[in-house]
Order: sequence, then C-alpha cells, then structure tokens
Amino acid sequence: MSLLEAQKRVLSGMRPTGSLHLGHYHGVLKNWIKLQHEFDCMFFVADWHALTTHYEDPEIIEDNVWAMVIDWLASGVNPGSATLFIQSRVPEHAELHLLLSMITPIGWLERVPSYKDQQTKLNERDLSTYGFLGYSLLQSADILIYKAGHVPVGADQVPHVEMTREVARRFNHIYGRDLGFAELAEEAIKKLGRKGGGMYRELRKDFLEKGNHEALEKAQAMLQENQNISLGDRDRLFGYLEGGGKVILPEPQSLLTEASVMPGLDGSKMSKSYNNTISLREDPISVEKKIKTMTTDPARVRRTDVGDPEKCPVFKLHEIYSDEDCKNWVREGCTTAGIGCIDCKKPLIDSILAEQQPMRERAQQYEENPELVKSIVSEGCEKARSIAKSTLEDVRQAMGLNYR
Repeated sequence: MSLLEAQKRVLSGMRPTGSLHLGHYHGVLKNWIKLQHEFDCMFFVADWHALTTHYEDPEIIEDNVWAMVIDWLASGVNPGSATLFIQSRVPEHAELHLLLSMITPIGWLERVPSYKDQQTKLNERDLSTYGFLGYSLLQSADILIYKAGHVPVGADQVPHVEMTREVARRFNHIYGRDLGFAELAEEAIKKLGRKGGGMYRELRKDFLEKGNHEALEKAQAMLQENQNISLGDRDRLFGYLEGGGKVILPEPQSLLTEASVMPGLDGSKMSKSYNNTISLREDPISVEKKIKTMTTDPARVRRTDVGDPEKCPVFKLHEIYSDEDCKNWVREGCTTAGIGCIDCKKPLIDSILAEQQPMRERAQQYEENPELVKSIVSEGCEKARSIAKSTLEDVRQAMGLNYR
C-alpha cells in the first residue's frame, strides 16, 4: 500500500464496556458516521485492551462485544462503508506488538499521560502488569498494522498518536536503511526520467531546506503516478524525500475531533462510573422518567420561583438537543418563572426520544438476527487480516525474519 493510500485510511476502536450511552454517540459515533463517507474507515472492538485493566473479569467480554457492535450498527455505522472487526481475531496485532517491543524504550511507555492517570483512577485494581504498561504500544501496533494515515482522537489522546509516530520513525530509521540506501535511491531517481528526476530533486530540496510541505505532497503524488519504477524503488524514494530511509511503517496523523462532552443526568460528564447515563437504546418510559426526575436549579423550589438556566443540569442537555428558539424560550421562561421545570423538560424528552427512535428500529433487526451481526464482523475480520498480513510481511522482511 502506498503512502498516499495510507493517508486515506482512518482507524479507531473502542473497548467493549457493554451497551453504549448517548455520551458515546455524541462524543465518538457521530464522528465515525461522518468519516465513513470521507475515508477508508476501519473500526474495531479492542477486546485485548479490555483485559489490560479487567483481566480478572473475562466472562463479561463476549456479551459486551456483541452489545457494542449492535450499538454501532444502530447508531448508523454502515458495514457497507466501513470495516468492522474484532482485535483478537487478527493475531497480527499481537505479533507486531511483540516485534515493536524489541525497539521501544520503556521510558516511552511510562511517560504516556494516561498510564499514571489510569493507575490513580483505578487504584482498587492491581495494574502492576506488563499488559497495562504496554497497552500504549499495543495501541501503536493497532494503528501501524493497517498503515493508517489518520486516527480520530480528542486532545487528551494526542500523546498516544505522537508515541505511535515516534515508534514508526524509530522503526524506519533502524530497518529502512538497507545497505547502500542513498546510492540505490539515486539510481531509482534516474528511472524517473530526466524531467521527472529533475522535478523530484527540486521538490526534495525545497522540502528539506525550506520545510515546504506542499513540495513534499507534490513529490509524493508524482511518485504515486509514475509507472516506470518498482514498488521497492517507490518506497525507497518516499523515504529519501524526507531525508530518511525506506518508509516501512508510515507515521499516522492525529485527526482532532471537536470536543463534545455530553452532560449526564447530574450535569457532570455522562459516564457509567457516575451512574448518570441514558443508554443509546434505552426504553422510552425509562428515558422519560430519568429526565422528569432530574434535579434543576436549587433556587426553583416552588413553581413561582425564578431560576438560572446556567445552574441547571437540564439546560446543559438543551444545549445539545434544542435549537436557538427553544433555548431562548427556556431562558426566558426560567428566569421569569413563566414556565415550570416540567414544561422545560418536555421538549427535551421529545428530542432525545426522536434521536433514539431510528436507533431502536435499526437495532431490532440485528437483535433478532445475531448471525447477521457475526457475519458482518467475520467479513470485516477477514478484510482486516488480509491488510495486516501484508504489513507484517514487510516488517518481517525488514527485520530479517522472512527466512523459511
């Protein structure tokens, strides 16, 4: 796969924690649904990652996996537009993880911010394991095995992608410079022809001396279109462009997503840990009850008391679900006691149920036909494994492990 093709691939995954809630939908899934129409998307169930923190509870993983995949499909993730698969069904992830561990300094793993954060948050669990220490490198293997060009992340997850870039850079530096690399690259330039070779040299110089990324992109596009060079020469020239060795594992880019924190029923971030969630496909009666019993501005003890929407957890949900007219109506009614809290909650209930209705309908066909879900995932695993095998073949060859 060429570098330009890699740039069109997006990879993202979720740990199987069971049925998803509206926070997952607004924070992740809505973005996936958009990306699946713009990129070659691969979305995977990170079941091995679930074991890094919950290795003592393996019995919950299987049910959680299938519940989560149904939620993906119900939300609008389309198996015709994206590849859905399970991490553990593609053992190449584990082999690449092992091979990358040979060259990755332990200090890189220890400095990942979430490593210490999770130890603090999950202090009731014994996380003094290699699996937990190495989970960030497993994430790197997840990305690099598919040579993904983009990884959608929030700002707090950028360090994970940056470490992956460092791992890829180190791998390419160690294994991408075969004997006489520069001489072989110069010979490959001649195969581009006088005009093509001259343009390559000019663009390379412009990038290396001036940092002109537009020149780099033009040179990459030119190499991709050229039919007179072998795949080996093309990869070598891609690496030579940036002054390095042959690019075996392309460096992924962070695809920053809009910060979208979904408020829970108590006004704080929606999370199962806080017991403040509304499930993606929750029963309408339960949803209505949860919204109606939400606490509001403490100042509104009686119907005639005025309130402040900014102090009300319900208004935080209006910020997500309501248009400007409705929000203005709520502000006016709350601050003048023109409406009561039940009046305020009614349009919110209607909006949430309207959002969930198509999800419940889509989910029904998959709940009634679990074999269809397994077929979709099986097909995705087959496609994912085909790509992963190809990458691993390149890695084995670079590391001198392709002998028989």
